[in-house]
Amino acid sequence: MHDLWPAIIRFLDAPLLPIGKSHVSIFGMVSTISLLIIWCLIVNKQQAWIDNRLLTKTTLDIGLRQLLSSVARYTIIFIGSLIILQTSGVDISSLTIFAGAIGLGISFGLQTITTNLVSGLILLIEKPIKVGDRIDLDAVRGQVVKISLRATTVVTGDNFAVIIPNSEFIKGKVTNWNMNGANVRFSFPVPVSRNADLAQVQKILQQVVDDHPGVLKEPAPDVIFDEFKDKNVTFALRVYTTDYLSKPAALKSELSLDACQRLKDAGIPIDN
Repeated sequence: MHDLWPAIIRFLDAPLLPIGKSHVSIFGMVSTISLLIIWCLIVNKQQAWIDNRLLTKTTLDIGLRQLLSSVARYTIIFIGSLIILQTSGVDISSLTIFAGAIGLGISFGLQTITTNLVSGLILLIEKPIKVGDRIDLDAVRGQVVKISLRATTVVTGDNFAVIIPNSEFIKGKVTNWNMNGANVRFSFPVPVSRNADLAQVQKILQQVVDDHPGVLKEPAPDVIFDEFKDKNVTFALRVYTTDYLSKPAALKSELSLDACQRLKDAGIPIDN
């Protein structure tokens, strides 16, 4: 038992894995990996501080802040990792072999990741979409809450977070509701009977959109005659809003219910 501990020490310090001109022992491998993990945790902690305290005090666009933060994070992790490896006795020059292997892996198996990283840089630099924008991409509709180098996070109207690879925004057809400003116009149809007093109907519907607190006064909402059918006619409520960007269905429901009630109170039939 007295000789067991020195034997364990010799075993842990014995050369195990040759890397270039140096040999790594079990103890050296465990300590190096531990230091790398601790370094990554420290960098992630500092990145949160930079994001929440430092960059928020600048006038930079939030997408550009995220880009600078991500680039700084990976750069610091890379430099710190090289220092840790060097101080642990690892021959850094021999890592060129691993770099070549990584490059070969990227060319074959990591093409998708590389494409997403490049696409992320394009999104953050050209800014076709920004954090806070409401977008449509295929079957996803929601608000952009985060743009990272690999993927973009979109929160839908049902409060689901959808992680979308950045390459989808480059090769796909994206509708950006906020590209030309924060105000977005919606058009909601309201059918009424052909026998109704259409001038009175238009006046009532105009009062509906004018009275709703979620509808902007400027640009002013309006009501237009939209469609003529066999049994009814349709008016369109065209309104601008910023409060209901993430829940247009709720705005449509509120306006439609108010319109139905006011038309009913006025004795105007909605349908034959």
